[in-house]
Amino acid sequence: MRKLASILLFLGILSSCFGQSKNSPLQISHLTGDFYVYKTFHDYKGTLISANALYLVTNKGVVLFDAPWDKTQFRPLLDSIKAKHHKDVVMHFATHSHEDRAGGLDFYRQKGIKTYTIKLTDEILKKNNEKRAEFIIPNDTTFTVGQHTFEVYYPGKGHAQDNIVVWFPKEKILYGGCFVKSTEAKDLGYLGDADVKDWEKSIKKVQEKFKNPNYIITGHDDWKDLNSLKHTLKLVKEYNAVAH
Repeated sequence: MRKLASILLFLGILSSCFGQSKNSPLQISHLTGDFYVYKTFHDYKGTLISANALYLVTNKGVVLFDAPWDKTQFRPLLDSIKAKHHKDVVMHFATHSHEDRAGGLDFYRQKGIKTYTIKLTDEILKKNNEKRAEFIIPNDTTFTVGQHTFEVYYPGKGHAQDNIVVWFPKEKILYGGCFVKSTEAKDLGYLGDADVKDWEKSIKKVQEKFKNPNYIITGHDDWKDLNSLKHTLKLVKEYNAVAH
């Protein structure tokens, strides 16, 4: 009887673990090599929306691109990275000033992590009386951290006035953030700080500069379809055609 109870308890724990992984508020998936995509969720006007972000494991520590949209996952993300890779997060980049990207700047800065934004993002955060990054970087900057090199690039206005993308040339990964819409997107989403007219030019700059990516990570929804940049351009063109 005791043995049966133990088996049932084990199965219950096993079931609970699988249930948590499927419905976890923090979901980490391996992309390729040293790259991982993580997903968190936020209740936006009564709808639970997912947000994608990225981290890179280097021999000098982990580089975090954007922060969880769910603030309760700021610490669990660090703990998960430490447990999985036995490394600390050493750098954090916010790709624009919205909460789903820049919301973790103060938390990670207080943890001694170097935090970065471009000047335009810093100006917007300052104007809105929100927490800012420790370091301001030029609009087009190349970093080498350990064995990895990546380029932070500001293509111009789009989803936000200050949206940047990140390019990893060796692996040909484009981290687009909210600048790039998922192919699942039926429209351009939140446009409160957007410049849809300029967005078209900005997308074309990214397409010209970073050719034939192997992966494109979008800010929200499914990111596995490589047509996401083209889809974003299509949505932008459709919007501008109606607007004019």
